[in-house]
Amino acid sequence: MDLKGFARECGYDQVPFNWDETRRFHNRCELDAAYFHLYGLDCDEVGYVMKTFPIIQSQEEQHYGEYRTKRKIFEIYDAMAEAILSDHPYQTRLVPPPTDPKGIQKQPTNRY
Repeated sequence: MDLKGFARECGYDQVPFNWDETRRFHNRCELDAAYFHLYGLDCDEVGYVMKTFPIIQSQEEQHYGEYRTKRKIFEIYDAMAEAILSDHPYQTRLVPPPTDPKGIQKQPTNRY
């Protein structure tokens, strides 16, 4: 799907990002872990939610030998829990991070 026109409409004139399945996987797991914390789910409840995706579990166990998504979400969930308890912000393990704050340009809030 070509989104160049849409990107231009939104004021983005830079080179499109390179698709990286590993980064996308990690980003999804970070978001899932963050939502679990946001909704106040404990470890047992997170485990229960992860059991509701048996097709993904089966596919990953076949392909990776483990339920990789569940493991990764729990790793990140635990790291976020530690950050909450220590009163230090959670730091993503992605290098570079999902977005570089220096690269964000303020867009006009109203185009009309």
